[in-house]
Amino acid sequence: MADKAPKDGASAKKDEPGTSAQDPPPGSGLSRKERQQVREGVRHRPAVVYEIIRVQGEIELRRPSSALWWSGVAAGISIGFSFLTDAVLAAHLPASEWSPLIAKLGYAVGFLIVILGHQQLFTENVLTAVLPVMARKQVHWLLKMLRLWGIVLAANIAGCLIFASALAYLPVVPSNVTPALADIVTKVMSNTPWEMFAKGIGAGWLIAALVWILSSTEHVEFIVITLLTYLIALFGFTHIVAGSVEAIYGVATGIISLETAVFRFFLPTLAGNVFGGTILFSVLSYAQVREEIYADTSES
Repeated sequence: MADKAPKDGASAKKDEPGTSAQDPPPGSGLSRKERQQVREGVRHRPAVVYEIIRVQGEIELRRPSSALWWSGVAAGISIGFSFLTDAVLAAHLPASEWSPLIAKLGYAVGFLIVILGHQQLFTENVLTAVLPVMARKQVHWLLKMLRLWGIVLAANIAGCLIFASALAYLPVVPSNVTPALADIVTKVMSNTPWEMFAKGIGAGWLIAALVWILSSTEHVEFIVITLLTYLIALFGFTHIVAGSVEAIYGVATGIISLETAVFRFFLPTLAGNVFGGTILFSVLSYAQVREEIYADTSES
């Protein structure tokens, strides 16, 4: 009986609320408040981040079609402010080598509105919708993913059409900004279809990385969104939704033809974004946590 007392006491201490494997040992000299700060300072391990995004994805996959549609339309309109802000900054900055570096910061504006406003953006859903399918490995989850993608992409393009048409046909843009809008369209459309695809991979990867980072951090959303979407513009990567505003504006104003917009930009960029966000980022993210997930399942 005397031998059991310390063991039972140790067990009770182990099960004491508020303690975990991440807690400093009792002899570390830290107060209870400081131990809590240590627990809060430990970053989520990748398996936890994966699980957060997977659960978010399942919630999105269960949303009604009407909710996805209207949220997607709002996102398509909001993302247009990336195109407009970029052009306004470019029009007002002095002509110099560093001016484009500043103007490209405007590209982040639309993404900030969309993501902080919790609107449905197709490239965000590439990662969040794929992880539940990879985890469940069932056909009806694949169909749910394709349904989500189809609704959100169509809604995003509808929103882009509304915004681009307003720019082209309504007196909402000062005359000195119009050349900057046309210049952005011309530069994007100077890419070949293969370049559109390759640069689309980069954009798809960065947006998927953005989703992953936001799921594991707090209170830095503004900085993370601004930085990663700024990199898309800085590197000249192509984004299917933001770029669609530019392409539709180009068609509406006669800068490019509809055929060019569809076959030179839309299809290659869509393929690149999906490849970068799904086949590369999603598969690699799943691969790095797969053993941990199955280990946790077997232990439970």
